[in-house]
Amino acid sequence: MTGEELLRGQGLRVTRPRLAVLDVLTQGGHLEVEEITRQVRARLDSVSTQAIYDVLGALSRAGLARRIEPAGSPARYEARVGDNHHHIVCRGCGTIRDVDCLVDERPCIDPGIGHGFEVDEAEITFWGLCPQCQHERRADQAA
Repeated sequence: MTGEELLRGQGLRVTRPRLAVLDVLTQGGHLEVEEITRQVRARLDSVSTQAIYDVLGALSRAGLARRIEPAGSPARYEARVGDNHHHIVCRGCGTIRDVDCLVDERPCIDPGIGHGFEVDEAEITFWGLCPQCQHERRADQAA
């Protein structure tokens, strides 16, 4: 499905900034606004940072982008939406990777007491050290 079809399918107007942001996100990764802005500006002559935030907000509300905000990190955005996946974050360098849900249904965990909420999703963040940071830690300990 093209970017135009995705936007129209969610009732959004098709604009150059929306198409450019959507294209950047579909390239993959968990991108900060600064990186998204840099890549969009390489495609379009001029776009403000506020416009990028506005587009990301609209795409997130429409279900075309997902905002994640690991503790101590700036918000990141990804195009992987509509499935039940989680994230693993490196405490050393901040690298984020997707972790597929093992249960394959929403929510993948039950909070026990729901306080009257109809729970439809659980967001889990795993923390640890990526292979590169583990290697660097071992090298530092050996020195």
